[in-house]
Amino acid sequence: MKPRISLITIGVDDLERSLKFYRDRLGLATQGIIGTDFAYGAVAFFELQAGLKLAIYPRKSLCRDSGLPLHEPSSTEFSIGHNVSSRTEVDAVMLQARRAGADIVKPAHDTFWGGYAGYFQDPDQHLWEVAWNPQWPVPE
Repeated sequence: MKPRISLITIGVDDLERSLKFYRDRLGLATQGIIGTDFAYGAVAFFELQAGLKLAIYPRKSLCRDSGLPLHEPSSTEFSIGHNVSSRTEVDAVMLQARRAGADIVKPAHDTFWGGYAGYFQDPDQHLWEVAWNPQWPVPE
């Protein structure tokens, strides 16, 4: 396996609600929901950075596609890290997420590793970390 990831797909309970959260409230670019002409095909893709996309896909469709049964979601199975270039930017993104309707589960704070970070959950309780790490410059 080569060390590259091009798509992160998260299962959601309400595709329209998640589309509005990511597109209209967080400002991520998308063409909207596509694939509605296929049974279990509706999905939305968001451009993140060069070569990386985020997909929101109904949980039931993801279960059908993967062959796994539907289970109760858990917010601590993984987190998505959004690294930014400053402490001020962490605060700005956390404020934007809160205003978008996200649940702030851990306000931005100084970290034990020398950075500054906070956590929020999207409408489906997916965990996002917004972090500034002085050791990891962020390409603009």
